[in-house]
Amino acid sequence: QVQLVESGGGLVQAGGSLRLSCAASGRTFSTSTYAMGWFRQAPGKERECVAAISWNGGTTYYADSVKGRFTISRHNAKNTLYLQMNSLKPEDTAVYYCAAYYTGSGYYTGEEALRRYEYNYWGQGTQVTVSS
Repeated sequence: QVQLVESGGGLVQAGGSLRLSCAASGRTFSTSTYAMGWFRQAPGKERECVAAISWNGGTTYYADSVKGRFTISRHNAKNTLYLQMNSLKPEDTAVYYCAAYYTGSGYYTGEEALRRYEYNYWGQGTQVTVSS
């Protein structure tokens, strides 16, 4: 029903920046309320939520490890999610995935809810590599 495609990954030096994009498509996506998030998974580590945003952009969540460095945003008219990543560190190296959750399935307030939603639509991932 919903398809997500990430882009914008690449190789950068520590301290550099990247901007990830996620294009969403589907018959009902543009007219429904979807929370969206960015997750990452490094080799040998668990997948973690690094940032998430409510359907209207009014609430955001950031993992402690990226606060002050990453910014999540969305342009609903274009069905696009963004992650601006600044001051990148080698430990940010991972495959980054965008995800979506239809809040009609269960809605809660607060930034912690954005992290704990059971996101059920996922992109294919884009590789981010940060060299030292």
